[in-house]
Amino acid sequence: MRTILRYLGTVAAVFLTVNLVPGITVAGGWTTILLVALVWSVIMMIIKPVLTILTLPITILTLGLFSFILNALLFWAMTLIVPGFIVAGFLPALLGALVLSVLTWLIHQIL
Repeated sequence: MRTILRYLGTVAAVFLTVNLVPGITVAGGWTTILLVALVWSVIMMIIKPVLTILTLPITILTLGLFSFILNALLFWAMTLIVPGFIVAGFLPALLGALVLSVLTWLIHQIL
């Protein structure tokens, strides 16, 4: 039950992010939003920890700023995986990743 609530929180965060950040659009409606939330959850659980360890020296040299770039690149990479999810460039990807991370954290804290 807790997993379903966390997933629905992520879906709500994706929906809010798409509506708040200019340059991010969803062409397929709710099915695309549900798929984006699922892919983002998998990326955050499996791919991001591995990439965080691999890019640790760069992150240390940039005093942690590279982690923002890593999140933006992972967010932008979702356009390759999810059909109908469109990010217009790197800046919307950076802002979208930040907004999505903050909203996901906030919603999960409330739940």
